[in-house]
Amino acid sequence: MSNEELLQFPCDFPIKVMGETRDDFAHTIIAVVQQNAPDFDASGVEMRASSGGKYISLTCTVRATSREQLDNIYRSLTGHPFVKVVL
Repeated sequence: MSNEELLQFPCDFPIKVMGETRDDFAHTIIAVVQQNAPDFDASGVEMRASSGGKYISLTCTVRATSREQLDNIYRSLTGHPFVKVVL
């Protein structure tokens, strides 16, 4: 089975983004996701802080329409200076 067959579009696809805790982290990450997925609904974003509070993670579930769209979201997020890890 090829990678293209593993996902059928459109689909809901969770993306976890981690970085150091800062006041504007969530707002900034949501804006980056919305650049590539304008219909992204930020009300469903899940946010968790690390046990020590130094790091924060957001899980953004996007309604992905293509592999290209997902690749663009990942590239935008991994290239952002606030982001440490994207899963």
